[in-house]
Amino acid sequence: MSHDVLNPTPEYLAFWQERHVCTLTTPRPDGTPHVVPVGVTYDPAAGLARVISNRHSKKVRNVLAAPGGSARAAVCQMQGRRWATLEGRAVVRTDEASVADAVARYAERYGRTPSPNPDRVVLEITLDRAMGRA
Repeated sequence: MSHDVLNPTPEYLAFWQERHVCTLTTPRPDGTPHVVPVGVTYDPAAGLARVISNRHSKKVRNVLAAPGGSARAAVCQMQGRRWATLEGRAVVRTDEASVADAVARYAERYGRTPSPNPDRVVLEITLDRAMGRA
């Protein structure tokens, strides 16, 4: 089932606001998928999904290695028969304001503030596809 990334149904948005471990899929330089568990925040007003990470992680290196430093990426979560996937183009944000905003959003969704990390960055995914059954 397809959803509008900017205007999701209330049920779909509510599912993305619940506390769930998600997966992030990024392409390795050889084109194979790299799938890892992550925390994700969804901002439909901006059409963005955000994943905080360490700048030295493989997922960050995958995005930076893509042409132009931007790669297709997908985040997904599921619980029982409910599932939701968001897809788009990921970039790495390193500026303090973007990182602080992403950390605040993560803390709101997951109920805890991550420990300070001077190597923290944000994978910001500009969304162009949403699907699922929430």
